[in-house]
Amino acid sequence: MEVILLERIEKLGQMGDVVSVKPGYARNYLLPQNKALRATDENRARFENERAQLEATNLERRAEAEKVAEKAANISVVLIRQAGESGQLYGSVSARDIADAVTSAGVTIRRQQVWLSMPIKSLGLHDVTVSLHPEVTVDVAVNVARTPEEAETQARTGRAVLGVGVEEEPEVTIEEQATEVFEADVAEQAIEQVHAEEAFDEQAAEAEAEAEAEAESASEGAGPAADDEPSESDDSSKGAT
Repeated sequence: MEVILLERIEKLGQMGDVVSVKPGYARNYLLPQNKALRATDENRARFENERAQLEATNLERRAEAEKVAEKAANISVVLIRQAGESGQLYGSVSARDIADAVTSAGVTIRRQQVWLSMPIKSLGLHDVTVSLHPEVTVDVAVNVARTPEEAETQARTGRAVLGVGVEEEPEVTIEEQATEVFEADVAEQAIEQVHAEEAFDEQAAEAEAEAEAEAESASEGAGPAADDEPSESDDSSKGAT
């Protein structure tokens, strides 16, 4: 089904765009929420006539949302839940829970404005995106803990407080992993180089020792032969006598 968007829709298009969507998505969400019109000739003409007014209204709403975003940017809400030693919640935190907490903190929102692909099911700090306007979003810090005291610890350390003697493993970035691998490779190459140099030195020392031994042996063998064997001059002198 083709529709005319009356506002920006994430991953779909901008105001005034004619896009093709599934019929169910249009009938159950876009059309009832006044976010789009069926792309008929009549509605196309109607949109063009009202475009200027729609754009002006959108600018006003966006400006208001930006002011609210400045206020909501510093909001951090705490939600107390029961959890096991590993930090897994016995229940979960839903978009409605977050909307209620943010509203209590001073910024009124609906659960439909909370972008949560699936409920939160673990202790710790979670950044959740809230849509204040189709073109304005803000991240809200959701601190899920067993007690207010643990929530304070999590906010201070940035890590979840798990069971006694259990610590949350610090998150390792891809860059850190790559650095560790690189450093390990360099260290391994350095070790191999040292071993190669040591082996070369040992071989050189053995060769030098063998050469010295051969030279010494040769000199010892040549000495007695010169003393024991008579020279030609000695033989000639004996004959003359």
